[in-house]
Amino acid sequence: MKLGAHETIEMHEILMEKMNTISHLNLYAKEARNPQLKEMVMRHRQDAIASYNELVNYMQGNQGQFRPMAFGAGWQRMDSGQVRYGLRNPSPQAPESDASFDDREIAAAMLICHKNGARNATWASLECADPNLRRMMMNSAEACSQHAYETFLFMNGQGMYQVPTLQEETTRNFMQSYQPASQNMMMQAGAASGAMAAFQPAAPTTGTASFTGTASFTPGGQPGTVGHSVNQPISNPYQAGSFRQ
Repeated sequence: MKLGAHETIEMHEILMEKMNTISHLNLYAKEARNPQLKEMVMRHRQDAIASYNELVNYMQGNQGQFRPMAFGAGWQRMDSGQVRYGLRNPSPQAPESDASFDDREIAAAMLICHKNGARNATWASLECADPNLRRMMMNSAEACSQHAYETFLFMNGQGMYQVPTLQEETTRNFMQSYQPASQNMMMQAGAASGAMAAFQPAAPTTGTASFTGTASFTPGGQPGTVGHSVNQPISNPYQAGSFRQ
């Protein structure tokens, strides 16, 4: 398989991170005491291993009829009603010299790990030329984001991660300083998009295309006509079989 140099280096960093995540989750699964936390760690570890193996197999050329796994399809919808807002006598915190982890430390380490995984996978997707690698990175970012939010909900429910708030009036006044775009602006944007879509010919599959278009646009807004005549092979990169999502 052909990859850009930047893709190879980026995937090396991602694979190292995934290995580190799996190693940490193995440790957390042994140390966790809360049954809910332990079960969550084990599920996250299973997803991390599957994601790691998928990327290794693809990078080593075992592509075949490859289709990136889609994470997150089975996630239940979560709403803000599950979050407890406000400070409730937060406990003092400081670094500990004890070598063992308690549940709060495990959950906090997981949360940071998943947040970094989401950031790094998102960045990596922006550096991918290969469409399958790009899709894998986007799926990985989504999975890490979901895992991070699940970890946050656990911590929030246990009082480990409290969410301070501003006064409601302050929040309301701050957000009301932003106003929706005007209807006139939306209509102008829609009209411009429609005009561009009408002017451009439909993308054909590989073959020869001929079209002539006439548009009225000249500098200064004066009426004018520009004619286009093209007769050349056009390759459509989105035709069936060009790439797999």
